[in-house]
Amino acid sequence: RKPLYGLFQYNSSMIGLESLADPSDTWEIIETIGKGTYGKVYKVANKKDGSLAAVKILDPISDVDEEIEAEYNILQFLPNHPNVVRFYGMFYKADQYVGGQLWLVLELCNGGSVTELVKGLLKCGQRLDEAIISYILYGALLGLQHLHNNRIIHRDVKGNNILLTTEGGVKLVDFGVSAQLTSTRLRRNTSVGTPFWMAPEVIACEQQYDYSYDARCDVWSLGITAIELGDGDPPLFDMHPVKTLFKIPRNPPPTLLHPEKWCRGFNHFISQCLIKDFEKRPSVTHLLEHPFIKQVHGKDMSLQTQLAELIQEQQQLGSIAKTRHERIHTRRPYHVDGADKYSVDDDLVNLEVLDEDTIIHQLQKRYADLQIYTYVGDILIALNPFQNLSIYSPQFSKLYHGVKRSSNPPHIFASADAAYQSMVTFSKDQCIIISGESGAGKTESAHLIVQHLTFLGKANNRALREKILQVNPLVEAFGNACTAINDNSSRFGKYLEMMFTPTGAVMGAKISEYLLEKSRVIKQAVGEKNFHIFYYIYAGLYHQKKLSEYRLPDKKPPRYIDNETGRVMHDIVTKDSYGRQFEAIQHCFRIIGFTDEEVYSVYRILTGILNTGNIEFAAISSQHQTDKSEVPNPEALDNAAALLSIGSEELQEALTSHCVVTRGETIIRTNTVDKAADVRDAMSKALYGRLFSWIVNRINTLLQPDKNINAENGMNVGILDIFGFENFARNSFEQLCINIANEQIQFYFNQHIFALEQMEYQSEGIDATTVEYEDNRPLLDMFLQKPMGLLSLLDEESRFPQATDLTLVDKFEDNLRCKYFWRPKGVELSFGIQHYAGKVLYDACTFLEKNRDTLPADVVVVLRTSENKLLQQLFSSPLTKTGNLAQARARVTAASRSLPPQLSAGRIKVDTMEVMRHPEETTNMKRQTMASYFRYSLMDLLSKMVVGQPHFIRCIKPNDDREALTFSHERVLLQLRYTGILETVKIRQKGYSHRILFEEFVKRYYYLAFKAHETPLGSRENCLAILEKSKLDNWILGRTKVFLKYYHIEQLNLFLREVIGRVVVMQAYIKGWLGARRYRKVKEKRESSAVTIQSAWRGYEARRKYKEIRNRRTDAAIHIQAAFRGYIVRKNYTRLKNSPGCVADPQLMSSCSTSDFGCEEHW
Repeated sequence: RKPLYGLFQYNSSMIGLESLADPSDTWEIIETIGKGTYGKVYKVANKKDGSLAAVKILDPISDVDEEIEAEYNILQFLPNHPNVVRFYGMFYKADQYVGGQLWLVLELCNGGSVTELVKGLLKCGQRLDEAIISYILYGALLGLQHLHNNRIIHRDVKGNNILLTTEGGVKLVDFGVSAQLTSTRLRRNTSVGTPFWMAPEVIACEQQYDYSYDARCDVWSLGITAIELGDGDPPLFDMHPVKTLFKIPRNPPPTLLHPEKWCRGFNHFISQCLIKDFEKRPSVTHLLEHPFIKQVHGKDMSLQTQLAELIQEQQQLGSIAKTRHERIHTRRPYHVDGADKYSVDDDLVNLEVLDEDTIIHQLQKRYADLQIYTYVGDILIALNPFQNLSIYSPQFSKLYHGVKRSSNPPHIFASADAAYQSMVTFSKDQCIIISGESGAGKTESAHLIVQHLTFLGKANNRALREKILQVNPLVEAFGNACTAINDNSSRFGKYLEMMFTPTGAVMGAKISEYLLEKSRVIKQAVGEKNFHIFYYIYAGLYHQKKLSEYRLPDKKPPRYIDNETGRVMHDIVTKDSYGRQFEAIQHCFRIIGFTDEEVYSVYRILTGILNTGNIEFAAISSQHQTDKSEVPNPEALDNAAALLSIGSEELQEALTSHCVVTRGETIIRTNTVDKAADVRDAMSKALYGRLFSWIVNRINTLLQPDKNINAENGMNVGILDIFGFENFARNSFEQLCINIANEQIQFYFNQHIFALEQMEYQSEGIDATTVEYEDNRPLLDMFLQKPMGLLSLLDEESRFPQATDLTLVDKFEDNLRCKYFWRPKGVELSFGIQHYAGKVLYDACTFLEKNRDTLPADVVVVLRTSENKLLQQLFSSPLTKTGNLAQARARVTAASRSLPPQLSAGRIKVDTMEVMRHPEETTNMKRQTMASYFRYSLMDLLSKMVVGQPHFIRCIKPNDDREALTFSHERVLLQLRYTGILETVKIRQKGYSHRILFEEFVKRYYYLAFKAHETPLGSRENCLAILEKSKLDNWILGRTKVFLKYYHIEQLNLFLREVIGRVVVMQAYIKGWLGARRYRKVKEKRESSAVTIQSAWRGYEARRKYKEIRNRRTDAAIHIQAAFRGYIVRKNYTRLKNSPGCVADPQLMSSCSTSDFGCEEHW
């Protein structure tokens, strides 16, 4: 077998806009041609020679940067070919108003696309000649062959991407989603393309991360295009694009609508292209030898002329309607664009005087009375009481179940109930966003929301409810830690989705985890601790006398959990809190459904991490080498290797050396002491991070809806519990990511509460008071925009091996010239950011190292040799774009992949290229950075949040000392200011938080003013009728929407619930009456039927008995006759016998009848 192939020479990098020329100097727009996927297409003329070209103009939006870059790189490095559109260059036109435009100048194909040609012919009642079709397919195959030979998969072959020239030329175009391969035989595993043309294996990559495909996916797309050339549309074109993604893998290969109308060769060509098993599907090179294609040979010039004449005829007939099917990228998140008055004590909106002092006084007064919750319209403020309160019992859950909000004091249960009732009433997903700084009580609030939602959505399966309630304690044991300001600080982001049936019964749950602070495993700041689980397991094993079983020391805790004070061991020995928590975690594992084998494997990996941290390194000096290291404490090495079920020698060599492949040769180089320590720590971080992801995935598997439940019509309530804003004495890379995430949450809040509402006032012609607020969008742009945002600059610097943290800070200072960034004098490795919550000074030391997060391939291969099935799975499963372990399809007991023979024993003679066969799955060989994982995590989180109706809970930290009933005026005021509470109060008081389209409003509430059988139109008049019937006030009708106050929705929902309640009662009575009437009719029918049956039975019995009597009489008569005849014969015989002189002949006597003997007289 041939070895793996050389890597593709091109190294991707962001396009430097400043290096691109201005198109105005060279090109001039003549007219608009059409609209592409991400911009308009124009005809342009060269100012120098007058030559014509086409230009695709795109705004430099971050969402499409990757596809712009992909198309640019392919066009730039791809050699010219007659069947591939030529590339004339990329230009950048700066504009201070629109932000600048990218110009992609290409060869002008003014014959249009083959789709337009086919539709134009069908419109005239004609169709493409089969010879012309074969010529077009021949040109497309030659273009694809050129791409594949250059290790490029097009991945979006369709009629709209096959353009024609007026001379009859055929050109492939649009490489925005094309994939570059490291070899012509390697594969991709990213699901992209236009749904109708996507191959089954490409679609499968979305659900199966270990699935892949190769260049033959373009062959399938070409087969669909061939059908399009014949029928005018692809198969399933009248179906929603997303539904086609489910149909294509399940349906048999499609065919032409009327195969009998086309030649045998054309049908056979399509069938060869559409073989579902891509391993058996022919390549483009083989298809060029197909008889249907080979008929073009020798006729290509004449066919080209015919095609040119056909194009000219169609253009003379006039333009035709263009049909465009947009492509999708399934890994990219989808973004959506777009009562009675409460008492003054309960709702800040009802305050007559709106200023900071009044709001602070009100909150302080309520806090002193242990009223920690306060409303701001439909938003809840929660002040951390720093003590246990008795307001969360099941009795309180019953109080906040489907009642009017003003009936009870403000409570977090009321917010959970509002989300639940909205979900059930309107059949729409809900999202509860809990925000606040670290230590404000977000995690506990999330606990209480889950508790109440579980109560509201009571399912028949009690075990499921218990499982859901155990999820948070288990995940927090692994993901939370003690920090300087919070004893139970979330060190990861968590989005819990509780799934409900259409009737509101809970049927499952799912967790999404983001940005686990893995670096905490190996090092913690002064006064902080490692993740809770390490202390729990060490204490639990200590009290159970099982430390020796897991090779842990009993005198001094492992290095990863020991601290400078030395109090860890003292707390473990003298206190039983850690031990009780360990028992609670065991209980959680058992209730949720983890097997004993799985839990045992988890414990061994955790203790293996602790033992790995105890491995030390020392330098070995020799005459020729001074940078070699060794392990001076082999006992720690043996302990770690034993717990991880790998060889100690292999582990030592993976830590103290690494393999480098140069020109096909594998060279083993030694690691310095510092490098070996870094590899050890990287291995520990990777072990813990992947174990955490596996636990989350396993929970999701165990809590998924039952197979017998139809989950398609189900709804979700999502609860976001993410790390709060942090500002420590020393802030590092982790704090930067945490604070950027909080900036994004604040921006989301601003958009929903302020921006979108005020934009709709303008668009709907509503004269409402404008509320000024602090918009943090410019700050977010400074962080996230490409290519000059802070994260992009960090990634760029991370790609340079010689870069240092100092050069990184210098790059920040040179490029981030805005009011939000500053660099303090006299501190080289520091920079400051003006966040929405205040100024934060960051220490850039180790920024590059943490961002690179490199895990050597040698370590991965060693861990793959583990006999622990779970550990094998952790390093054989792929990573998602968010850096988490992909959902596994098999249980631990069957999770191991087969390992290469060379890894079975001895020194791991690693074929490094074998490790790199799937680099994106197991290592960071593709240089995925923590910043890129963070960016995708934010995108994934927002994609989940935007699909639901938001409910906001603002957690406030009343003091920094975590003292109960202590209210710091300055601290609370600061939080109120940067969270925009005063502005929120104003807009909730004067604004209209709910804007509903007329049609949707009538659909929701027409019961309130119309009869049930009526179907009123969604008009302004009908909306007015409903509002007047409801006797609401302070509402406004816009051009297309109804504008309502926050309390109007609750009133309308209560009115609707009352009406529906009366309808339900009426329906119950009618159903009861109909049931009773139906029962009477059935009863009468039963009685009538019973009489009929009884009558028939009696008749049958009477006839049967009569027949029996008649038969007995007949039998009796026969017996009597027989006896009487015998008597007469005997009597006559005796008389004759006794007569004198008469001799009777017996034979004669027997033959005589009774009449001969005078018997007739007796009858």
